[in-house]
Amino acid sequence: MPMYLADYHTHSRISPDAGTSMIGLAEAAIGAGLDELCFTDHVEPIVWGSTELRREPYDWAALTEEYRAAREAMGDRITLRLGIELGDAPWNFAHTERMIADAPELDFVIGSVHMLSERFHGVDLYFFDPKTEEEAREGMADYLKRVRKLAEWGRFSVLGHLTLPLRYLNENRGFHLTFDGFESEIEDILRTLVGKGLGIELNTNRGNTPLPDEKWLRMYRSLGGEIITLGTDAHSPNYVGCAIRERQQLLKDCGFTRFCTFEKMRPIWHEL
Repeated sequence: MPMYLADYHTHSRISPDAGTSMIGLAEAAIGAGLDELCFTDHVEPIVWGSTELRREPYDWAALTEEYRAAREAMGDRITLRLGIELGDAPWNFAHTERMIADAPELDFVIGSVHMLSERFHGVDLYFFDPKTEEEAREGMADYLKRVRKLAEWGRFSVLGHLTLPLRYLNENRGFHLTFDGFESEIEDILRTLVGKGLGIELNTNRGNTPLPDEKWLRMYRSLGGEIITLGTDAHSPNYVGCAIRERQQLLKDCGFTRFCTFEKMRPIWHEL
C-alpha cells in the first residue's frame, strides 16, 4: 500500500508571519506528492507581537474566503482541510473561548505555546536570548508550565511542537540543549493529553530536529498515546511536505502503527 502523505501544519498569508496564498501552498503540496494538506493559520487571543489582549474580533471571513478559493482552484487534485494554530491561549482562556466561539466549522486545531510567562515579560521564544545554559533551561521550565496549563484546558485537537524552544535555542542561539531532566514535567503533560483524548503533533521542523524527537515520542506511545499528526510548520511553499516521509518512518520506529488526519474535528486513521 502506498504511503499516505499529509502535511498538517502550514501557514498561508492569513498568518502575520507568512506571505503565500493557500492556492500557492496547495500547488506546492501537489508538487511534493502529498495526498492531503491542512491550513493552520495563527489565531491568538493577543495582539501579534505583544501581550495585549485582542480587542477586535478575529477576521474569520478572510480565512474562510481564502480557503474557499483554494478548494475551488484545486478541485479534486488534493484533499484540503481548514484548521488553525490556536496559539498562547494561557494568556486568557476566557478571552480565547469567546474568540473561537465565532469560528467557522473547522477540521482541526493545533494548540501551541510560543511565549514565555510574565516572569519573562511574555517574550516570544523566537526572541528569547538567554546568555547561559542555566538561563535557557529556566526558560524551558517556564515554557513547560505554560504547556501544562494549555493541556489542562484542552480545547484543541493536538498539542503542537512540544519541544519548540529547542528550535530557537539550538538552531538560532547556538546552544546544544535537550529536554533531558524534564522527564516528569513532560510525562505529566502527555498523561494529561492522553487522559483527555487529545493528541500531539510530530513537527518535522522543516527537516531539522523533529519536535518532539524520538525520546518523547516513545514516552507518549508508552503512555497509551496514539493520536498524532505530522506537520512541517511551513510558512512558505518550499517547506510544504518537507521530511514527512522520513518522520513517518520515525513514528514506526517508535512503535506507532498509524497516524491521523482530521475532518470536522474527528480523527481519520492512516496506516504507517
